[in-house]
Parts: sequence; C-alpha cells; structure tokens
Amino acid sequence: MKTPRILLAAGASGSGKTLITCGLLQALVNRGIKTASFKCGPDYIDPMFHSRVIGTKSRNLDTFFTEPDITRYLLQKNARDCEIAVMEGVMGYYDGVAGTTTRASAYDLAMVTETPVVLIVNSRGMSVSLAAYIKGFLEYKENSGIRGVIFNQMSPMLYPRMKELVESQLGISVFGYVPKVEDCVIESRHLGLVLPDEIPELKGRLTKLADVLEKTLDIDGILKLAKSAPEILPDRSLSEINSDFGFRLPEQVKLAVASDESFCFFYEDNFRLLREMGAELIPFSPMRDKKLPEDTDGILLYGGYPELNGELLQSNSTMRQSVREKITEGLPCLAECGGFMYLHEQMEDMNGSVHEMAGVIKGRAFRTPKLSRFGYVTLTQQKEVLGNNCLGNIPAHEFHYFDSENCGEAFLAQKPESRRAWKCIHGTDSVMAGFPHLYYYGCPAVPKAFLMKCLSYKKQRCSREHQEERQH
Repeated sequence: MKTPRILLAAGASGSGKTLITCGLLQALVNRGIKTASFKCGPDYIDPMFHSRVIGTKSRNLDTFFTEPDITRYLLQKNARDCEIAVMEGVMGYYDGVAGTTTRASAYDLAMVTETPVVLIVNSRGMSVSLAAYIKGFLEYKENSGIRGVIFNQMSPMLYPRMKELVESQLGISVFGYVPKVEDCVIESRHLGLVLPDEIPELKGRLTKLADVLEKTLDIDGILKLAKSAPEILPDRSLSEINSDFGFRLPEQVKLAVASDESFCFFYEDNFRLLREMGAELIPFSPMRDKKLPEDTDGILLYGGYPELNGELLQSNSTMRQSVREKITEGLPCLAECGGFMYLHEQMEDMNGSVHEMAGVIKGRAFRTPKLSRFGYVTLTQQKEVLGNNCLGNIPAHEFHYFDSENCGEAFLAQKPESRRAWKCIHGTDSVMAGFPHLYYYGCPAVPKAFLMKCLSYKKQRCSREHQEERQH
C-alpha cells in the first residue's frame, strides 16, 4: 500500500520546524485529511504537540535505533489508512551522529524511507543570499532528497520576488512562506520545550497559525508532492530480522505504567510492542495515587520532569512505600532517567531542595550546571540482568541535566564515533534502571526478558495468594 508522505527539515535548530509542522498538521486536519505524524530522532515532546493537533498519537522514527527495514515497517504500520504522513526533521538536515556524520539525521531518514523533503529556510536578514544557502543544501549530497522550500519569517512583499528567483535559478519548487505570526510561539525550557498543557490556548494559537498557512502556503502543492513518494516495502518481516519480535507470552501480565506530569516521556511504539508481546498496561500516578494498581506484575517508570514536582512526589509517602516494598520483594521494574531518579533515596529539585524518594537505589540524584551526558550511546552488558546474559548491543540515548551518586555498573555506554565511555544502569534479576532511554524496536530482547520476569513474578504471586486463601 502506498503511503503519501513528506519530511519537513531545516538548515538548523530554531528555524521553526515544530511550529510550522504543527500549523501544517492543523491545516490538514481542518481540511478533513486523515493525517499521521512522525518526529525524526529521540524526541518526546514534539510528538506531544503533533498528537494534540491530529488527535491520535504521533510516533518517532530513528535510524540509529532501528535498521532500515524496521524503520520502513514502523512508517507503514503507523501511517496505515492515513492520507498523508508528515515527518518533522531534527536539528539541521544533514546533522547526525557525533556531529560529524549524517547517520540518524533527517537526511538519513529521508533516504531510508524515500521521502520527499521540504526545506524550511529561516529567511530573516536574507534576500538573494537565500539562493546560495539553498543551493548549498541541494548540492552537498548528490541526491539531497530536497524537493521544495518554505520560507520562514518572510515579508509578504519580498516573497514573490524570492520565489521567482529561487525557482528560476535553482529549479526547485517554493511552497510558500510563513510571515512572523504573533502569539504562536512555543517556548523553550531546560529540557527542550514546555509541555502542551503548559501553553495557554494552544489550540487557539495553532488554529490561528493554520488559517495563516492556508493563505501563505501552497498546501495543494505539498499534498501533490507527498503523493509522488514511491511505495516502500520492507525486504524482510520483523521476525525474520530478529526472532524476538515474534515472542508472545503464554498468558497476559499487568504492567503499572507511571503516567502524570512527572513521568510523561513515552515512545508509543514501546507500548505497542509490549501489548503485542502480551502485556496489559495500567497507568498510575506516583504523584496522586496512594499505591500501585492491584495485581501488578511489573512496573514501568519512564522519564519526564520529577525534578519539577519533588515536593508532591515526596508528600505521597504511601506510594513511595508501595513502590519500595514491591520492588524489594521482587516486582520487576524498568526505569529510565526521571523514573530512575525517583527510585533513589533522595532527589534534588530545580531549586536545589532535597526530597525523599522511593529509596530503592542508594544515594541522591542531583542537578548539574549543564547536560551531564547527551546523545546516542550503545550499551554493552557487563553482568546478568533480568536473568539474561545476552541482551545484545543496545542502542539508547541520554539527555539530562541531572546526575546520580550511584549510576550503576551493569552496562558500559559507548558514544558512537568516540572513545568516550562510562558505566551505567543498575541491573539485577528483576530490575533494570538507569539514565539511558530505550526504544524497544531497537532492542526487543529487553522487553522480552522483562516480560518473562513479570510472568514468573505473576505465577509466584498467584501461588502465594492461593496458599493464603487455603489457609483461611
């Protein structure tokens, strides 16, 4: 089945990709066009904005985490039955792993998925130089994949002349411009962007932007370009690539998933793979619920902003006690970044105040003045974790301003194209907890091993409960 698609890229971060992507998504939705959206790279927040617009969950596509066939599979799977798939690029178009390669760049994704690219060009302070700037991107690679241009922050008076100049001199389509639009700004914060819920009248802002884009962009031309994308078919099925994708539990297990303002960084595809493997996901709030859900067989603590809610997390002592007691008695747990911080004895908040946390991991999580560890890593196992000695080389990423007195030593994290490496992650028979974020389609052995431990715990729990019932 053919998937109409485009990728919106830019020459650099801060060029307006997210804002224009959200505005275009809103315009497509207003037209009644069923739309799928994707973010290139390891980003949690941009997909939240996409999701608010299109009304369904946005997904990530990342060529560092997944090989080409898996990337194409995920694109097709998540865009099925949609009229167009809109991808948002990351950083500058050619900027990839280690800052010296194009691997895992927006360009890499465009090549792997054979997706036509529209380059967003921040035209502030430029006129004729725009042609030179665009020409550089077109010619840097023999096949750049760039099929069109959108000018951002351009005046209506200048646009007709720049469109004619670029199209006549470079032979590339110009699909419109975006003027400077007041009251449509998405603000920055220490870890990327603010969350959608924190922006007043977000829907109204995006509706206003969509109305502007209907007038200033050639949306019909963009749709035509999207339809020109060729059909892509994975060469192999997932189970042919890795037999772990075919794993299914003999019976369902229940996973408690921390989900609130403190724990909100999710890959939706992680959830889908867990469900396909046999898990039921039950959300709970470490901030507000008094204890873990009943009959929990495993717990997932993903990243987010616990440092912004330290006082509330501390005040919920019954939840902290519930988490500590259950994990101590053998409840399997996967924890990443903010979830890992929550498992500590103590955690600093953004103001340096120290709060009591779950107390599963000795020591304190504390704030640092800059990004502690940033970007892609490959994890190599150093000891048995989750009852498994061969989880493989795991692609992961880190992005955090916090560090820990006790980061763990179960894995060695290696920076790609670099000699830099460090030990990380606490790994036991039932726990895997550390700063790195995992994308399960890049490491299916991890969710498989975790779910097998959850099933074992369930059987032990049910046997214990049965014995207690017989005694009574």
